Amino acid sequence: MKHLVTGGAGFIGSHLIDKLINRGDTVCCLDNFFTGNIENIKSHIGNPSFEMIDHDVINPLKIDTQKIWHLACPASPKHYQSDPIKTTKTSFLGTLNMLELAKETGSEILIASTSEVYGDPEVHPQTEEYKGSVNPIGIRSCYDEGKRVAESLCFDYFRENGVKIHVARIFNTYGPRMHPEDGRVVSNFICQSITNSPITIYGEGNQTRSFCYVDDLVNGLDKLMYSNHTGPINLGNPNEFTILELAALVKEQTKSFNEIIFKELPKDDPKQRKPCIKLAKEKLNWEPKINLDVGLQKTIDYFKKILESELK
Repeated sequence: MKHLVTGGAGFIGSHLIDKLINRGDTVCCLDNFFTGNIENIKSHIGNPSFEMIDHDVINPLKIDTQKIWHLACPASPKHYQSDPIKTTKTSFLGTLNMLELAKETGSEILIASTSEVYGDPEVHPQTEEYKGSVNPIGIRSCYDEGKRVAESLCFDYFRENGVKIHVARIFNTYGPRMHPEDGRVVSNFICQSITNSPITIYGEGNQTRSFCYVDDLVNGLDKLMYSNHTGPINLGNPNEFTILELAALVKEQTKSFNEIIFKELPKDDPKQRKPCIKLAKEKLNWEPKINLDVGLQKTIDYFKKILESELK
C-alpha cells in the first residue's frame, strides 16, 4: 500500500508514519517544515519504503498514491495565528489540492479536521450533529473556519465526484514530539515545570479540556481510513479535566514546586471541550486506552530528553 501523508514531519503525522512503515507499507511524507521537524522522521530517512518531499500543500502536486492522509496545517493557536492568511490558504487550497489528487488517482483520503469546528460550544459534550458556535471574524477563525470549509469541500467532492473521504474531528492530543514552544497547555505546563518557570494559566483555570494520547489518536485515524465511514467522526478522549487539575497533575509528576500565575483568557477560547465518541465506538470499535497520568509521564520523559540535549 502506498500512502501520502501531508504534514508528515509534524507531531501527529510522524507517529502515523511510524505506524505505516512498521506495518510494511510505503510512505511519502510531504511537509514544508513550517511547524514540522525533520528530527521527527529522521529514523526513516534512507529506508527504501520512505520518501520525503519538501512541498507546500497550497501548491498542486502530482504523485502516485493509494491513500492520502491530509494532516498539513498548523494546529496550535500560537502557530496558526502567527500567519492567519497562510493558515486559511492551507486549510482551503491545501485541502482542495489533495481532493483533486484523490479524484485523479482514485485514492481514498482522510482529512484531519478538528474539534475547533464546534467553536465555544453551547452543547456538552460535543456530538457530530452539533453545528457549532464559531466566531467567523475572530482571531481563531482562520483555523476554525478554515477547517469548516475543508469539511465542506470534502463532502462536495464526495457528492459530486465520488471521492472516498474520511473526516476526523480531532480533539486535544498530546504526547512525544509536540513542539516545546507550540503554546499548547500540555507542552507549556511540562516545559515550565521542567525549567522551574512559573506555570501560566489563562483565565481562572476552570475551563475544561479532554486529552487524548497520540498513540490512541493514530489508532483511531487508522481505523477510520480502513472503514466505510465518511465521517465526520469525533476522535478524542472523553475524560474531562479542568486546566487547574492538569496543572496539579503535571506538578506532581515532575515533582515541581513552581508557582502558578494567572493571565487574561485569550479571546474566543472555548470554555469546555469534551468529545462524545459514541459514533467512533459503534462504527470503528475505537476508544482511547491510555490514561492521562500514563500518557503524561511518557510526554514528560520526552521533554526532559530534548530540553537536556538543548542545554548541552
